[in-house]
Amino acid sequence: MAIKQISIFIENKEGRIKKAISILGEKDINIRALSIADTTKYGILRLIVSDNVKAMIALEEKGFVVRENDVVIVSVPDKPNGLNSVLEVLDEKDINLEYMYAFISNKTDEAIVVMRFENMEEAVELLKDSDVNILEKEDIEKL
Repeated sequence: MAIKQISIFIENKEGRIKKAISILGEKDINIRALSIADTTKYGILRLIVSDNVKAMIALEEKGFVVRENDVVIVSVPDKPNGLNSVLEVLDEKDINLEYMYAFISNKTDEAIVVMRFENMEEAVELLKDSDVNILEKEDIEKL
């Protein structure tokens, strides 16, 4: 149930994010979701894209450091406190959520949340047992 996300390590310099995004566009790679976390010296651009392999090759050829890792993508009610329904399930079982980011689509009434857990297998099992709607890659491609 995990989906592969790519993480691009980027120097915190003017134009570096644009360069990475331009490389993906030139290769006709669609970005489905993104998040960036930064410090004074570097950032991590996290992306869900249409073709991880093609994206990683293109970015590495241009000197970017890229990693792929597993994330879980869930849909939650797009209303106040909708995310808390999932967070409460995780909190009750002391599941460590490393980070998350969200996006919305006009093709669904729900918010879409990308989550990375310390223990992915345990988190996925708990979410499934709690009837949380976990999305597959095919679901993301339709958004």
